[in-house]
Amino acid sequence: MKILYGVVGDGMGHAIRSSVVVEKLRADGHEVHLVASGRAVDYLRERFGDISEIWGLSMVMQDNEVKKRLTARHNLKGALSGFPDNVRRFFEVEAKFSPDAVISDFETWSWAFGKMYSVPVICLDNIQIINRCEHDDDIIAGLEDDFQLAKSVVKARTPRAAHYLITTFFHPPLRKERTTLVPPILRPSIVEAEPSDGDHLLVYQTSETFQTLPAMLEQLDVPVYIYGLRRDITEDQVEGNLTYRPFSDTQFVEDLASCRGVIASAGFTLVGEAVHLGKPYLATPVRSQFEQLMNARYLDKLGYGTYYEELDAAAIEHFLGKLPDYRAALANYERQDNQQTFDRLDELLDQCAAGLL
Repeated sequence: MKILYGVVGDGMGHAIRSSVVVEKLRADGHEVHLVASGRAVDYLRERFGDISEIWGLSMVMQDNEVKKRLTARHNLKGALSGFPDNVRRFFEVEAKFSPDAVISDFETWSWAFGKMYSVPVICLDNIQIINRCEHDDDIIAGLEDDFQLAKSVVKARTPRAAHYLITTFFHPPLRKERTTLVPPILRPSIVEAEPSDGDHLLVYQTSETFQTLPAMLEQLDVPVYIYGLRRDITEDQVEGNLTYRPFSDTQFVEDLASCRGVIASAGFTLVGEAVHLGKPYLATPVRSQFEQLMNARYLDKLGYGTYYEELDAAAIEHFLGKLPDYRAALANYERQDNQQTFDRLDELLDQCAAGLL
């Protein structure tokens, strides 16, 4: 089967998840052509070779907050050249690849391609849970306007797809048909990792403008491994109890599997990996981004960790004091590999091949 696979480029979680699925599809004999935008392009090109690069929306962040006006200005400027380029890419892809199915990881260009050429579209992402499930009042309390805006935006990205596969570590009731909740899609290195109880905290923070964090961490009486705050380093930099590390996928997974807890934003991919490995999580959700606030509130509600929109040393100490409680709750989480998700995806692709989707 020929599959067009679209990956949104804002945030690396989509690219990481999609690479796992694409490897599975190609191993099964499917012919997959990738289209992607933003940071996903280089990540996927390194792993799969030729892909079609498109323009896509992106967010501007400062001090762990989405800056809405800067984001709007940035995207309007980008659209002036990006949109015409995307139209040209439509016809380039159509000339060389005629897909039997489209898979979209929250990516609109591939969805539009499927709609234009009457090809069934399967959405496979974590974001659609905002629109396609019911959420309790305690999840959206105080965020009602943000929730309604997010729901409208999410619905508009890929409406009326043939089916929606939603990866999730929490399970609210469905409110729409053609929707299946599945476990988080995990990298093979995470599936194979053996959790252990080390002494260190793992900190992952990709916003280099979030410079108040190290001063808080210096006050702790525990070792801290920090990824993301110094992106240009090539070797460990040790400053007291803090170790700044260059990004290495192998080392990161080892540190994650052996840490006492995680401090990071509430991006879905890392939260899902930490929950799978039984690691308590202190989330610092990106402000003005409803999806991260939702993830953080479900994390807290399930007892897997907690969150603070404004982090300080006292909050971190409180988190450390409750680690036994978080570990007890995480012990009840059902760890799974990717097989359940892959089986459901195979069923949907079979339906596409039979003309039933």
